[in-house]
Amino acid sequence: MAQKETDIFSKYTTYLCLEKGLSDNTMDAYMNDLNKLVRFIECEPDISIFNLTYGDIQQFIAQLNDLGISARSQARIISGIKSFYRFLLTDGFLETDPTELLESPKIGMKLPEVLTVNEINNLINSIDLSKSEGQRNRAMLEVLYSCGLRVSELTGLRCSNIYFDEQFIIVKGKGDKQRLTPISGKAIKDIQNYLIDRHNIKVQKGFEDILFLNRRGAELTRVMVFHIIKEQAKIAGIRKNISPHTLRHSFATHLLEGGANLRAIQMMLGHESITTTEIYTHIDREFLRKEIIAHHPRNRNFDKENHCKENE
Repeated sequence: MAQKETDIFSKYTTYLCLEKGLSDNTMDAYMNDLNKLVRFIECEPDISIFNLTYGDIQQFIAQLNDLGISARSQARIISGIKSFYRFLLTDGFLETDPTELLESPKIGMKLPEVLTVNEINNLINSIDLSKSEGQRNRAMLEVLYSCGLRVSELTGLRCSNIYFDEQFIIVKGKGDKQRLTPISGKAIKDIQNYLIDRHNIKVQKGFEDILFLNRRGAELTRVMVFHIIKEQAKIAGIRKNISPHTLRHSFATHLLEGGANLRAIQMMLGHESITTTEIYTHIDREFLRKEIIAHHPRNRNFDKENHCKENE
């Protein structure tokens, strides 16, 4: 690869990191896909990244087809290449974008698995609180479902980022971007109960602020959370193929079915896109809090239970 191209790839990596705020893993994925195009170009002596044509790219995609690359993977590769050439155009390395008319292959929509409200209740209620990890697991599932977190956001959740009185947590999402997310009263109560058990754990150095810990006092792994949920689903008699992400999908589905504002749900999930970012700007945290309190089924049940106790 020529020095000029090496320099441009270095600048592009910096652009992905600083301007797009992508994580290291996401940047690696972008560059791996771009390298597939580079290897194709290296086999064609008259082609470089600067004189690549629309026809050349179509030939590259034809090779992906011949290799049996799936439509979903092709779409991801094409998306990465288009991003790279938009960068070249914006920074003045090119005057025209050869990928402008490039279309991604159509991908069939696979609907995610969703649990019913009763299945969520059965899953959480099936946890044996007499076990040492019982209250921790209950709090974890409540937080996953109450806040619609990704599993990486759950394992990285910090004690200092939980605001019990305000009923909000600070979540560190994709690209290390932070967002405020409302949390239900039920989840807060379960966290507080778990913190009693957590005080008895000898915490390893560096994990003092991590909320959910394993028996050795370190941060839970994503694999461990997957395993816990799989095993708990079996105990609860749930035959669906579920994962931590199932609780995230169920969170969004149940809020939407309950009448919550779609824009609020999108913001709570931490989704970002060119078409939706602008409307998020005008949604304040009090609006989000009211939406989740009014429409989240676990929160409604918790409020009813408290109301009944107060009237006893």
